[in-house]
Amino acid sequence: MKNPMSLEGRTIIVTGAGQGIGLAISELAMELGANVVGVDLNGDNLAAIADKHSGRFLAVAGSVADQTLAEQVVQQGIEQFGAVHGLVNNAGIGRPAMIHKMTPQEWQQVLDVHLNGSFFFTQAVGIHMLERAKAGDDNPGAIVFISSDAGRRGSLGQINYAAAKSGMFGMAMTAAREWAKFGIRSNAVCFGLVETAMTETARSERFRDTYLEQIAMGRFSSPEEVSVPVCFLLSSGASYITGQVLSVNGGYTIAM
Repeated sequence: MKNPMSLEGRTIIVTGAGQGIGLAISELAMELGANVVGVDLNGDNLAAIADKHSGRFLAVAGSVADQTLAEQVVQQGIEQFGAVHGLVNNAGIGRPAMIHKMTPQEWQQVLDVHLNGSFFFTQAVGIHMLERAKAGDDNPGAIVFISSDAGRRGSLGQINYAAAKSGMFGMAMTAAREWAKFGIRSNAVCFGLVETAMTETARSERFRDTYLEQIAMGRFSSPEEVSVPVCFLLSSGASYITGQVLSVNGGYTIAM
């Protein structure tokens, strides 16, 4: 039996691919047979990944908040690998501040990356996938939005981040409703506390036990661990799954 999670012959765009979760997703996708177009502000990190995976990883440095970048990335992916079959909207930043102290710039910077960036890349990739679907491709692709429990529960000192992550649910579900008839799937993955640079404060000695007490499995997750369900949603193993939010959080939230 063919591995249902195989990504052989497929090309996946991963934003925020230079480190953390984005890097883990990129590495696993390539292990499963995919080519990856990695997007990140850190061009040096991308170059190191490209050197490690000669010919399999196309590095594109830039900000996802730049609409023209999204269009360029899709075009470069097509030119390099023939087509784009998947998108992981993973790029993210944090600008923490309590509501009454948050500046308009801190609010806007987070929304620009998480919401605008995800929209620009979803639109650009979606146009390409729609063209292929209308040309007869019966498996044009899949999109995964990397969201967070902050979008469901709120997050102290991060109203910008929580609002952005909640908004990504709406984008994932809307894309699913609009494009399901063309065979394009769209889902969101909802993470809890993953061991990355962005969660260092939450995982510090001051807050560690408070968070661990709320996680049913009693531990944080690694980027490598949470990359698996993302690649599953990109694969044919998830061929009948669209418009869903998959919680990958060790039981930090448990609901119907």
